[in-house]
Amino acid sequence: MKRFVYSTGEEVRDGDKVRYHGEPGVIKFVITGRTGNRDMDWYLDEFPEGGFAIDAKNFGLVFLTESRRTEDLELVSRRDEPRHNAP
Repeated sequence: MKRFVYSTGEEVRDGDKVRYHGEPGVIKFVITGRTGNRDMDWYLDEFPEGGFAIDAKNFGLVFLTESRRTEDLELVSRRDEPRHNAP
């Protein structure tokens, strides 16, 4: 199963608060395998290696297939673990 990680090495997880190109956002979902949900499985049909979606303030919903190459993606906090000032 493919893992998506931030440049810090931490795994990308649903609900993470992030900054994407300096804008606040949240990880809406991470998909790495079939779910049985037709709408979610569509992402694997289009992007077989999986990916994750960010809901970013000024970008809307963005789907990324690579995380390490995305220098403009920064983890701010986990759902229940404060890290920095949340966006």
